[in-house]
Amino acid sequence: MDHGTVIEATKAVVTLDVALPGIIWGWMITLNMWAKSIGTGVIIVGAYLLYRHKKEDMPNLRWLMPLISFVALNVFLLFTLLDLHQPLRMVNIFFHPHWTSAITVGAWMATLFTALITIMALIGFFDEFSDVRRNCAFAKKIRGMSGFYEKVFPFVVFLAFPVTMYTAIIMAEASARELWAAPAETIQMILAALMVGSASLTLIADKWSEGARKDLATVLAVSVLLSFLMYMAEYFFSFKAAEVEATLEYVHTGGSYHTQFWAAMVLGYIIPFFIAKGSMKVENRTMMKFAAVTTLIGLYLAKSTWLEIPQMLPLS
Repeated sequence: MDHGTVIEATKAVVTLDVALPGIIWGWMITLNMWAKSIGTGVIIVGAYLLYRHKKEDMPNLRWLMPLISFVALNVFLLFTLLDLHQPLRMVNIFFHPHWTSAITVGAWMATLFTALITIMALIGFFDEFSDVRRNCAFAKKIRGMSGFYEKVFPFVVFLAFPVTMYTAIIMAEASARELWAAPAETIQMILAALMVGSASLTLIADKWSEGARKDLATVLAVSVLLSFLMYMAEYFFSFKAAEVEATLEYVHTGGSYHTQFWAAMVLGYIIPFFIAKGSMKVENRTMMKFAAVTTLIGLYLAKSTWLEIPQMLPLS
């Protein structure tokens, strides 16, 4: 070989040769995922209720559903932006997109989803409060878009599923983090959306028909049960995967996340299941609101635990 030839591969420069210690994805990412579950969940559950019942049975759903989603999604987007080391580089996702990246695809879908939700919230609000609409020039323009709500709603519901699931794909791409398995995490993301979607709508359902409120209780009971069973399957039957078993030692008896994990299970899953199951037969509005609040708290704790413990495992 000619020794005068320059081999480009030999010019590599090592800038970091040790693993980053501690937790990199902390409370900001937990809040990010929690808010995203609310933002997408109220749309998915709301669509199910509108399919099952007349909109007159849920008089405030048409405007409060997109409003709750709008607030939650903007919390999600805000903390996504704040977590970036150089937030201004996020514009490259839109001007120089790489469509093989889950982050890029997710950012585009979430942005489109939020834009459509914003329009739906405005239409729903001005339709609900007709006095405001009559006295506001901007509201009169929105009035002409009332038919847009029904036309775009199916597309928004369709978008809600990939928007709530794409974080699971990003987590699954992380090296040596076998607990974040794509199929399981994808299902857990959907169940989380159903949990907090039904919980959030329960808090605004006082004027709804009894049938609609019982459907909310059914969605909450089924979603928390299935999600809890998945967590228990991981907890008790992960012994065939050494990396997963080592990670779960942090939540097993004596582990540093043991108390937080079981607090999440009790608050977010066990308590809501029994209350919602009871309300499917004999309605108890006060207890259902209590179950809704514990679901919201419990899911945050569960997301925090499941996000942080894989990062505690040394990579070397």
